[in-house]
Amino acid sequence: MQSFILKGAGRLTRTTRRLSYFVSLFACLFAVSFSFSGTAVAAMPLSRAQAPDPDSLLIEVYKLLAQNKLIAAQNLADVLVDAYPTFHLGHLLQGDLFLMHTYPVSTFGAVKDGPPDKLKDLRDEARARIKSLSEKPNPTLIPRAVLQLRDDQKHVLVVDAKRSRLYIYENQNGQPKFIMDYYVSQGKLGVDKLKAGDQKTPLGVYYITSRLKGAKLPDFYGPGALPLNYPNDWDKINGRSGSGIWFHGTPSGSYSRAPRASDGCLVLTNPDLQKIADMVDVGKTPVVISEQVEFVSQQKWNDERESAKKLLNDWRQDIESRNSLRWLSNYSHNFKSAQGESITDWFDKQQRDIPPAVDIMIRLSDISLFQYPGKENMLVSTFTQESTYGKIRSITRKRQYWVKEANRWKIIYEGLI
Repeated sequence: MQSFILKGAGRLTRTTRRLSYFVSLFACLFAVSFSFSGTAVAAMPLSRAQAPDPDSLLIEVYKLLAQNKLIAAQNLADVLVDAYPTFHLGHLLQGDLFLMHTYPVSTFGAVKDGPPDKLKDLRDEARARIKSLSEKPNPTLIPRAVLQLRDDQKHVLVVDAKRSRLYIYENQNGQPKFIMDYYVSQGKLGVDKLKAGDQKTPLGVYYITSRLKGAKLPDFYGPGALPLNYPNDWDKINGRSGSGIWFHGTPSGSYSRAPRASDGCLVLTNPDLQKIADMVDVGKTPVVISEQVEFVSQQKWNDERESAKKLLNDWRQDIESRNSLRWLSNYSHNFKSAQGESITDWFDKQQRDIPPAVDIMIRLSDISLFQYPGKENMLVSTFTQESTYGKIRSITRKRQYWVKEANRWKIIYEGLI
């Protein structure tokens, strides 16, 4: 191909004119795609033996096209396809580069008579992957939803559906620190799952419940799966149905899927899924799924974290006071227990469990706190409660959902886990 291009300068000039529209299509994106916290991303030496991730390769190809460096772009596209032979998007890009030697290419995926739905999926994937670099989270900012991780929660997985991205944060002495991110697919019809079969991905805070090995699953799921605890307590009391929401991989013949391609699961490439599977702790690693992740400053995160911690501490002190009105004032009139009890019936039962005329001491530990995705004013707290009533001692693990009513936080659900 290279000898074909170099037959004459005039031929190369005509070829360059053929890709001018394609270049302009991406030029405005390139202007913002190659920086991270103000630092330029340098061109990297590439070899077929050691290729970086496909997003970096894709963006580098587009960058070369924007500079009218067709030969270099072609060579790099070859590296991409060799490194990821089942990456359909890479093959489509390589095909466009071949076509540019013949006639003008006015759109990404210019193959004639290609299936429109498949081409749309690949264009959507290209758009999501290209934007990933310019929208990579600033490492000085923190996802607002993650207020506090307990000490043994080593990582938190944060999904941004709008960006088709999974961000991994490490718990470093209680502070979430960004370490890596991955392209991820979601439900065909987007997010906010309500019922079984709606082909949507749920929004909320979930936990990985198990590991399923690929050897026991159809090839469709790749090397394995990580099931989530959908529906969670909040989903259940709000009548949301369905099951089988997993992280999983792709069939052996396909490297990745379109941004919206699943029946509700979160789909990673097989190498990325294996990295995630090695990192998570079953039953401990939280997964926060948002329509769009909001990143906040350290100061704002500190303030909101302290406010949430104060809510729990005030609730604890109100129980210790033995003043039933103080204790009850923490709960919403719309409260509903896991058994469907109203606040009146549920609270009467809680009071009957406490022996009369004894001192009460409540200790909370292993606390995690999250701003609930999709809800502007909702928190979810999970903790171990050690209660001492005179000589009686009990230890329970609880989860509470808090909502803001008339500018005051109230518990709308509380249950054992």
